[in-house]
Amino acid sequence: MTLHRLPATPDTVHWGFFDPRQNPAITVESGDLVEIETLTHHAGDAPDLLMDDGITAVFEQVDDRGPGPHILTGPIAVAGARPGDVLQVDILSARPRLPYGSNLAAHWGYLYQELPVERVTVYELDAEALLGRALFGYDWTATPLADAPGTIVTPSVSRREPALPGVVVPLRPHFGTMGVAPAEPVRVSSVPPGDHGGNVDNWRIGAGGRMYYPVQVAGALLSAGDPHVSQGDGEVSGTALESSLNGLLRLTIRRDLPFTVPVLETATELLVHGFGDTLDAAMKAAALRALDLLQHHFGLSRPDAYSFMSVAVDFTVTQVVDQRQGVHARIDKRCFPRWQNPAA
Repeated sequence: MTLHRLPATPDTVHWGFFDPRQNPAITVESGDLVEIETLTHHAGDAPDLLMDDGITAVFEQVDDRGPGPHILTGPIAVAGARPGDVLQVDILSARPRLPYGSNLAAHWGYLYQELPVERVTVYELDAEALLGRALFGYDWTATPLADAPGTIVTPSVSRREPALPGVVVPLRPHFGTMGVAPAEPVRVSSVPPGDHGGNVDNWRIGAGGRMYYPVQVAGALLSAGDPHVSQGDGEVSGTALESSLNGLLRLTIRRDLPFTVPVLETATELLVHGFGDTLDAAMKAAALRALDLLQHHFGLSRPDAYSFMSVAVDFTVTQVVDQRQGVHARIDKRCFPRWQNPAA
């Protein structure tokens, strides 16, 4: 097992897309560790707090941006990975790079018709206590709409209004966007999630979590970014609490798993993700994928799996703001003690 370091620099990031034709930033062996830096594309919301020299260099030097807004570090090739394999990504740590984060209530937010103002709220982070407190908020006026990747705003002191006095927010650092390269040899936007992973925006994809991605191309070509320090299920304003993160990942090729869609494992549960143009479609996809997983991973018959889903599986909205909406099915591993301990 080798430890690799992958800093986020103009040469190791790609802005707003996944593309299987990219050359890898690094190549690792199965089981290796990667120290990875990931940068928030919202660093320009308050550059005096959210940017350092390394982040500034990426904003100044990376001109190839889009169609999505997210800065992704990678891709990381895993030697020997091939289509049909599953790439297991263990997230061993995720730590804020700077003690500040930003939330944007945007025009793609779920309630924009009811609150038709784009507003930034900047938070101060206490990484030791895992708490955040709002420092100030301001209305976005830098561009007509807050969707130009890499816009840098310097709000004056007079525009920095008090926000959320006396309120604390629990921090749950995680990677909003992480996934392997999709199969089609084209540039794919980083915004909609898919079977390659991508912008899943599940706050549980943080330290202690384990993601399984079905490998689409040789080498897998994993990229990570869109770092968050907190988010509620739904992500209703359009963004999470966005902040650059440093992480430690372990990448392992698996050929003994039946997963054909992104699956998240925590200490107590498996979460299966479904996506769709509507919440109904996302719910249907999550339900069918949970049904399939219960059959092929846990060995239930189709009727038994359907009954189990109704009495023991929780279906939750992951997010409603990423073009394709998301629902995840939560399966409690304690319901399958033999699976947890195969020797039992």
